Formats: sequence, structure tokens, C-alpha cells
Amino acid sequence: MQMNAQTLRPALARPRIAFLGLGWIGRHRMQAMLEAGDMEIVALADPDTAAVQGAAELAPGAATGHDLRTLLDQRPDGVVIATPSALHAAQSIEVLEAGAAVFCQKPLGRDAQETGAVVEAARRADRLLATDLSYRHAAAFVALRDLIQGGQLGHVHAVDLTFHNAYGPDKPWFRDRRLSGGGCLIDLGIHLVDMALWSLGSEDVSCVAAHIRAGGQPLASDDHAVEDFALATLQTSQGTVIRLACSWNLPAGRDAVIGMEAFGTQGGAVVSNLDGSFFDFGAWHHHGTASRQLVAPPDDWGGRAASAWAAQLRRDKGFDPEAERLVTLARVLDDIYRTAG
Repeated sequence: MQMNAQTLRPALARPRIAFLGLGWIGRHRMQAMLEAGDMEIVALADPDTAAVQGAAELAPGAATGHDLRTLLDQRPDGVVIATPSALHAAQSIEVLEAGAAVFCQKPLGRDAQETGAVVEAARRADRLLATDLSYRHAAAFVALRDLIQGGQLGHVHAVDLTFHNAYGPDKPWFRDRRLSGGGCLIDLGIHLVDMALWSLGSEDVSCVAAHIRAGGQPLASDDHAVEDFALATLQTSQGTVIRLACSWNLPAGRDAVIGMEAFGTQGGAVVSNLDGSFFDFGAWHHHGTASRQLVAPPDDWGGRAASAWAAQLRRDKGFDPEAERLVTLARVLDDIYRTAG
């Protein structure tokens, strides 16, 4: 009988997980995975002692420290990485080469080259790799994708996506291109591009127009400056036009404006955040002037991507070709930046 790689790898009944980076995002994902169960937290690390101590209250038996070596010394099955973006690629590669799987905050790399290096490391190590593209797990976006993939909208010829954050990030490294890879586009726009590609099932996408601004002016040509406003028009090989807009600190009259609209030859669909919320979404299916709501809050979706990765790790810790889509995503972002000049 011929045996494939998955057959030869035993399932992990209770994966041993370590966490690198214990700010709000890291601790939120940690809490979600604990609530999902069937895993053991074996190590915690963050440069901030107070952050480590706070996280240790959730996992009192875990080893603690301030760097990645603390985690790898415990020989975990997987590592969750929630550190500044400039560290993601190198830390992910180190974890993969040590034989552990990786769940990393977005972006996996600051550009397609860094992202591709991590994916190649995962392939060589035959280890699971995923990024926290969390909106894929929100029920409203899943409902919209199901309409598109199920053909209920007919041929989808136009998609509009928006993510305006009225506050913007509070960490200085977000606003230094060398450390972040970019501004609002790589921070927020990455979700919009991912939603478009994931919903349409398309990978062959090109940027036909793009504009990025900082403080309402064209972006300065230096290595540090990042954009706080971005517009882009993409087109798929099937002719679907995708428009996206994202920003930090936009006077939007609410905390956030987040949404996606898809228009096809047989109907339309929309996802929109409610009352300016970052977390509450509704989804509607349109037929001409009629509209039917498909999804309404509550929907506790924020930690589902992390929990899904842990569940997949239990089944099979080997490389998942789905990770190759992360390189496609990074290439589209690079294309937008290049087109914007």
C-alpha cells in the first residue's frame, strides 16, 4: 500500500503551543485557543515583563521568558507569533526550522520576497503555516463568499471593499516603513485584498490604478514614510473590477467603516459593520430593489482563525499548500505600492 506524508504523520491529540508576543492581539488569540480546548500552552515570551505576567495568569504552568529561544527550548508543536511586523519573517523561519508549526499575525512578511522565504521554509520543514486573516471567519463575510461561490449572484463583475479606522495604530513602529512594510494598506488593506481573492477564488489579479497619501499629500519619497490613505483598482483575469479604500485617522464620523459589496449579473450582496463597530457585521442579499438580511450580530469571530489553525495542527502538522496564497496576497500588495509610485 502506498503511504503519503499525511498517513505517516501521527495526529496530535493535544498540541503543545507557545506564544511569542503577548500584547492585546497575542493574549486575545491565546484566550480563544484556550476556550477551544484540546491544546496545552507550554511557553510564553515577550520583552515586556508585565505582559508575560499577565498572560501567565491564563497559563500558570507555562515556561516564561523574553525571547524566542525560551519558547523553542520547550520543543513546542506550534508557535503563535504576534510581534512587530519587521520580526515576523525571521522569527517564523526560525520556528519552522526548529520543527514547529507557525501561526503568525499579518503581514507574514513586509513584501512578497520576505513572505515567499517563509512559505519556502515551511515547505522545506514540512510544517503547517498560517496567517491571522481573521475576517475570513466572520459569519457575514462567509455568507457573502458563499453567495459568490454558489453562483447566486451570477457573474460577479464588480467588488468594492472599504476599511477606514478612525484611530490608527498606537505603536510608533507602524509608522516607519522599514519596520512595518507600509502604512494603512499593509495593515488594513491586506484584509480587503484577501477578502476579494478569497471570495472570488481568484489569484490572477493586477493593479490598474492606485493612489496613496499621507496627511492628504502624496507620500514622501523616503525609507520611513508610510501612507494613511490608500485607493486602488484591481482587475482579475476574468474581468472583475475590484476597488478598495482604506485609511487611518480618517474623520469618518464613527470608529470604523468596514464593508464589502459584490455586484453580479443576477444579484448583489453587501457586508457592513454596524454602528461603527470593529466587530459587529451584518450581511444582506440584494435582488433589484429588494434586500434580505442573512447575518446579524452577535458573532464572536475574532479568535476563530487561531482556533482553526490549532484544530488543523491536531489533525496534521505538515505543510498545507494553502500557505502559497500568502505569497499571492503579498504580490498584490507590492503591485499596489508599485503602481502608486
